[in-house]
Amino acid sequence: MPPPVWASPLDAFFLMAETPEMPMHVASLLQFTYPPGEEDTFLRALVADLRSATVEPPWTLRLQTHAFRRQPVHRWVEDEEFDLDYHVRHLALPSPAGERELGILVSRMHSNPLDLRRPPWEISFVEGLEGGRFAVYVKIHHALVDGFTGMRILRRGLSADPDDRDHPFFLSTRRPSRSAARPEPVADVTSVLGGLATSLGSVTSVGRALLDTQLRRGQASPTTAVTSYQAPPSILNGRVGTARRFATQQLGTDRMKAIGKARGATLNDVLMAVCAGGLRRYLADLDALPDAPLIGFIPVNVRPKESQGGGNLVGATLVSLATDVADPLERLAAITASSKAAKARMRGMSADEVVAYSALLLAPAGLQVLRAMSGLPVPLPLPLTLNVCISNVPGPSEHLYWRGARLEATYPVSIPGHSMALNITAHSYAGVLDVGFVGDRDGIPHLQRLAVRTGEALDELEAAATPRGRPRGRGGRAR
Repeated sequence: MPPPVWASPLDAFFLMAETPEMPMHVASLLQFTYPPGEEDTFLRALVADLRSATVEPPWTLRLQTHAFRRQPVHRWVEDEEFDLDYHVRHLALPSPAGERELGILVSRMHSNPLDLRRPPWEISFVEGLEGGRFAVYVKIHHALVDGFTGMRILRRGLSADPDDRDHPFFLSTRRPSRSAARPEPVADVTSVLGGLATSLGSVTSVGRALLDTQLRRGQASPTTAVTSYQAPPSILNGRVGTARRFATQQLGTDRMKAIGKARGATLNDVLMAVCAGGLRRYLADLDALPDAPLIGFIPVNVRPKESQGGGNLVGATLVSLATDVADPLERLAAITASSKAAKARMRGMSADEVVAYSALLLAPAGLQVLRAMSGLPVPLPLPLTLNVCISNVPGPSEHLYWRGARLEATYPVSIPGHSMALNITAHSYAGVLDVGFVGDRDGIPHLQRLAVRTGEALDELEAAATPRGRPRGRGGRAR
């Protein structure tokens, strides 16, 4: 049996933050079409094969618990009583089920916490969907993987060959050892603090960047990095309950790249601008649009491209979403400038330095979380740090298959929390951005309207940025 492994501080954070109202799991909703002529038999056979598969770590690892209180500690051990049948579920919706019925099911499944006495993951197969489709909902605790690692796991478990019927399940493949790949930093106390402490230059660069950012108070503009105290109060910053809402949208990457090329912006800049346009319309509909721009919490991957992932290793920054700007092109320009300023603060930093800088920049957000948990109104001396999380996880560019079933979409289902009751995450796949919106059921009403408004925002931005262009590929289709 392998020795226990202590969770890194980033992994441990997701364990310590776990509450009944804020379970810290992430998920993916994968939609497949059946192989031709196999709709009646395929899914039952696939589930049976998976239940008989060999399972490798980390899927067999559970958190060690205190002997008496049965509370998890931050150390991974092999589960000697691992029960694969518990983790693999086969469900059915009344056929023919549409996107509304599937969305309601996912909302309910995502509201339920994982059992941390077992390996913290579940996979649910859902049949009964219209159009010759089935869905797979994979739920994993964030302490086990981050988004980057999740996409690497997805890619290893699927094949580019539709005739490949023997491809190993993702549960049966081991991640390559670090010695077999380019070494990457480890987000633990020894690595981050030790790495910084050995270099006076590292401490100086992180401190200078943070000080230069924070001293901009009162001087905020699109060309300066966002500080830790610029976010306006909004309905997005309340206390969350236990129930969730989930909605989806598909955005064509060709359309968004054309906008970026025409306006000197990256794909991520355009994604933020489209989400900001959707938020502006959605909040205006609710008469809840703040006068000041919303501030986006933007995760930043610090792993090398060839990394196979594992655990959590991620930084983050803050970007103005310019939701106070009515003109879509001016809004995109403001977001692009704010994003460039945020990146400039981290330019030249190592991965450990980015993690340390991110932690210090976002530390004041702890106060707004405590305020939200208390249910008290926002006091004037306590400004907010962030309003909404917007994340973009790169994925496969080619169509993939699971033993002959074609993968059509990969919608992420992430984590809303106290004082950040809405999370927007996108996965790129085969020329499309599959966007998942997940929010608190009570605090974020009519979430599907935000998905619709986001599609409309892409149409509006495209019409303004490329007036002679026509929509290309998929986009603007709310689920």
